[in-house]
Amino acid sequence: MIDTLYEWIWWDRFWLPVNLTWADLEDRDGRVYAKASDLYVTLPCAIAFLLVRYLFERLIATPLAASVGIQEKARLRVADNPILELYYLSHSRNPGQAGIDGLSKKSGWCVRQVERWFRKRRNQDRPGVVKKFREASWRFVFYLLALIGGVVSLYDKEWFYDTREVWNGFPKQTMLDSQYWYYILEMSFYGSLLFRVTFDVKRKDFKEQIIHHLATLTLLSFSWCVNYIRIGTLVMLIHDASDVLLESAKLFNYAKWETTCNSLFVVFAIVFMVTRLIIFPFWLIHCTWVYPTLQYPPFFGYYFFNVMLVVLLFLHIFWAYLILRMVNKFLFGKMTRDERSDDEEDGEESSLTEEEKEESSYCYTNGSGLGTKEGNNGCFRHLSLSENVCPSKTVY
Repeated sequence: MIDTLYEWIWWDRFWLPVNLTWADLEDRDGRVYAKASDLYVTLPCAIAFLLVRYLFERLIATPLAASVGIQEKARLRVADNPILELYYLSHSRNPGQAGIDGLSKKSGWCVRQVERWFRKRRNQDRPGVVKKFREASWRFVFYLLALIGGVVSLYDKEWFYDTREVWNGFPKQTMLDSQYWYYILEMSFYGSLLFRVTFDVKRKDFKEQIIHHLATLTLLSFSWCVNYIRIGTLVMLIHDASDVLLESAKLFNYAKWETTCNSLFVVFAIVFMVTRLIIFPFWLIHCTWVYPTLQYPPFFGYYFFNVMLVVLLFLHIFWAYLILRMVNKFLFGKMTRDERSDDEEDGEESSLTEEEKEESSYCYTNGSGLGTKEGNNGCFRHLSLSENVCPSKTVY
C-alpha cells in the first residue's frame, strides 16, 4: 500500500516532461544531478542555523544594539487578576464586548478597568525594540551574504543574462557546487525561520509570512527534484536583493537614524518594485510559462511550478500595497513605523481627562448589567485611583 502510494506520488508523468523518467536524472557521463535525498541535509542545517542565530543575537547583535543606544524601556506590569489572566491565556487576548461584560461581573471590576487591563496585558507581551533589532540584524547578515554568494555564483552564467538559456539542454543539466550550496543554505535558512515563526516578532502579515515560507520551501524543493535549478537560483537572487535593503532600513529605524533609514527605505521600495513586480513576473514567470512549452508539451509539474510562482507574485502585490502606504506617509505625512508592525495600544491610557478619571474612580454595577447609577438592585461603588485604574505610560 505504502509502496503503491509512493510510486503514484512520484510518477514520472506528474513531474517530468513526456518521454523522460527519473532514470534520465541519474548521474552519468560526468553529469551530476540533484537528488531528493540531498534535501535531508537541510534539517540539520536548519537546526545549525538556529544555534548560530542564538549565538549571533547574544554575542554580536545585543552588544551592537547597546553601542548605538538601543535600550529596552521599563514596562508597567498589569495588576494580578487570576480571572482575567486565565481568560487571556486560554480564550482570547482581545475579547469582544460580551466577553468584557462577563469578565466584569466575574472579577468585580467595571468595564473600563477590564478593557484597560487587557490593553496593558497585550502591551506587556509585545516584543521590545532590542528583540526586533536582533532579529533584523540576523536576517540582514544572512541576506547580505546570500546576495553576494548568489551574484558570485551566477555572474558568469549564460542564463543570468539570457533567460532562454535556462532551458538549454533541460533536463540534462549538471548541477554545480555553487548551485548545491546556494540551494541548501537558502532552504535551511527558510526552514529555520519556519521553526522560529511562533517565537519571532509577529506582524500584521503573520499569515502571509507563513504562506511565503511554505511556498518558498515548496518551490525550492520541487525545482531541486526536477532539476529546475537554474530558474530557482534566479528566483532566490531577486528576493535577496530587496530583503537585504529592508532589514538594513529596519536596523537604522530602531537606532533612530531617521535620515539613513528613510534613504534606505526609498531605495528598498524602488528595488522591490523593480525586482518583485517587474523582473519576477515579466522575466522569470514568463521564462517558466512560455519557454518550456517550446520544447515539451505542458505537464502537471509545469502547471504546479507556475502556480506556486503566481502565489508568490500575489504576496509581492500584497506587500507592495503596504510599501506604497508607507511611501504615501513618507511623502505626504509622517511615517513612524513599519505598516506590518503591531503598535502598542495607548487607547485612553496615555492621558485621561477629568471625566475619564471620574469614570475610572466610580465604577458601578447592578443586577441587570453595567452603566446604571440608579436602580432597585443598583450598587454605586467608589474605587480609589489604584494601579488598576491609573493611566499607564505607553512604551514604544
